[in-house]
Amino acid sequence: MPLTSDQPDFSSAVKYNRVMLKISGEALMGDQGFGLHPPTVQRIAKEVKIVHDLGVEICMVIGGGNIFRGLSGSAQGMERTTADYMGMLATVMNALGMQSALEDEGVFTRVISAIRMDEVAEPYIRRRAVRHLEKKRVCIFAAGTGNPYFTTDTAATLRANEMACEAIFMGKNGVDGVYDKDPKEHSDAVRFNHVSYDDVLAKRLKVMDASAIALARDNNLPIIVFPLDEPGGFKGILAGQGTYTTVHN
Repeated sequence: MPLTSDQPDFSSAVKYNRVMLKISGEALMGDQGFGLHPPTVQRIAKEVKIVHDLGVEICMVIGGGNIFRGLSGSAQGMERTTADYMGMLATVMNALGMQSALEDEGVFTRVISAIRMDEVAEPYIRRRAVRHLEKKRVCIFAAGTGNPYFTTDTAATLRANEMACEAIFMGKNGVDGVYDKDPKEHSDAVRFNHVSYDDVLAKRLKVMDASAIALARDNNLPIIVFPLDEPGGFKGILAGQGTYTTVHN
């Protein structure tokens, strides 16, 4: 949803020139229990367009948990590598859905897959992806890293580093940052404004998986956790407004 006229204009105060937006597959479900909810996908696309129109270069990684989650398949007896590849294919489906929504908004978008499927997506070539960003195209990186046993959190952190992004924005539904425990289950949960990578790992806070946090820490890449379901939130957080948590050194 676009910002209304009574909301502040942050266009001159955006702090980042190139960012990675990581969202879960579940964020695309809306009120459904499975799959894509087109109005929800379109709402997120509008949020991305608002930021894109400010001149910010945007990378995206979308999980596949709304369709298939490899770890869950493995837990039910499926061979882990096969289950992970199925999860990667689910992320491609979500990426194509988001590409369609963004292009409906007039935003040129490229889906770039770590697994070759030339009929529907470009193969991952770093220099080509950087050139797309320089041409102000949104790049959606799909199929994770192309390897089993790695989550889309790790893929997002890897691609963010490769693309020289200045921050990773973790969009969460119903959560406005990082808490010491699940705020949906504990009324006394405490939200952090800032938290270190090491504290996230030591306290096992639910931000990203451990390998993704370690990769961000080793490259000093800040992670900003914010509410994705707040209209205009992505633009506001980019300007340092609103409620969020920053994970950094």
